[in-house]
Amino acid sequence: MTGSVVVVGGGIAGVSTVAALRSGGFTGEITLVDAGEFPYDRPPLSKDFLAGSKSLAEIALQPPQWFDDNKIRLLTRTTAIALRAGAGEVELSGGGPVRADRVVLATGGRAARPPIPGGDSDRVHVLRTAEDAQRLRAALGPGIRLLVVGAGLIGAETASTAVDLGCEVTLVDPVSPPLAGVVGTEIAAWLHEMHTARGISLRRAGVAELRETAAGIEATFTAPGPVAPRTSFTEPDSAVPQRLFTGADSAVPQTFDAVVLGVGMVPDTALAAAAGLDIDRGILVDRRQVTSHPAVLAVGDPARVRDGGVLLPRTEHWEAAQRDGQRAAATILGAPVPVDGIPWFWTDRHHRHVEAIGSMSGADRVVHRGVPGESPFAAFGLRDGRVIAAVAVDDSKAVRAARRLADGGIPVDPDRLADPGTDLRKLLRG
Repeated sequence: MTGSVVVVGGGIAGVSTVAALRSGGFTGEITLVDAGEFPYDRPPLSKDFLAGSKSLAEIALQPPQWFDDNKIRLLTRTTAIALRAGAGEVELSGGGPVRADRVVLATGGRAARPPIPGGDSDRVHVLRTAEDAQRLRAALGPGIRLLVVGAGLIGAETASTAVDLGCEVTLVDPVSPPLAGVVGTEIAAWLHEMHTARGISLRRAGVAELRETAAGIEATFTAPGPVAPRTSFTEPDSAVPQRLFTGADSAVPQTFDAVVLGVGMVPDTALAAAAGLDIDRGILVDRRQVTSHPAVLAVGDPARVRDGGVLLPRTEHWEAAQRDGQRAAATILGAPVPVDGIPWFWTDRHHRHVEAIGSMSGADRVVHRGVPGESPFAAFGLRDGRVIAAVAVDDSKAVRAARRLADGGIPVDPDRLADPGTDLRKLLRG
């Protein structure tokens, strides 16, 4: 297939799009526009890259030669400043328009900064880009008093890395334990308590104000109020054992040397909105990633599916972005769109690797394999005798098997599932 495609954004969604186009037989021109030095992977930003154990080159999504080998025109340190879909043009910073038969918006998003008074201080950090991570890394070190706001994936991983760097870390969130709706309250509590075991101070509260003082940045906390249970990967549950947070005296301010806001992201829809595409807390797309203009597709964090008039939640995870790119490529190629399996995510904290699929909130029974807290172990959420969710600590094989069981709708024997001696691959035979 010939023609020209311009992909705006070099994250995993954008790179997956161009890779799938070439592997699918697209022979036309492909231009990938990226604002950074080169396309790199984001998950290491809160872990190896923040710790300084990996360089930016080591977290590149593809080596430089890959783009040349696949005849992909990579424009780095470049942004798209206008999209003229009707004319088939993308206007680039520092240059003229680029012609495109199809445009794929993989514009990602920016780290959320809630309107906390004092949140614009130079001591207050976010973590979304390599530049953010480099700036934060320069502020960390032995004895540094660090406040991490938000105990979700980014906050927990950042806190873990900071402890390894010798920081004195306080982790604050108004709800606890995080991820309870996804992995179940028991395992969520264990994951959260890992912070305490590493010397992190946990506080269930919000942040009312941040104020610069001669001694650092002073945080005033708010007492937690009622919070509805959450069931998505990035949203915590409101149930909390009393031992998981420090007191209820939110009136006493506390002083820190640095603050990290790990409270989510805001999708970048500006280019799409200026081009007149349909927007509603994301760039609206159909199941084939096509926006309200047939020549423009959107993938990754800013894409939000509108299916039969129903708006679905955005999905902000690595594999979801990868699959978006593969779907967009299939759409452009006129090929069958890949079918999604059960959602999956992973996180690394305190030298433990955690993977999960689905949501435990929908399970009518939870089966444990191994002893929770004694790595490796896993838990499976069942409904009507079939796996609909799973979480494993240091046991990727268990999650891989659970994904296949869930995607295949295969009935399972709970006793065999719980037996560590059972080869889970045998359960796939039904």
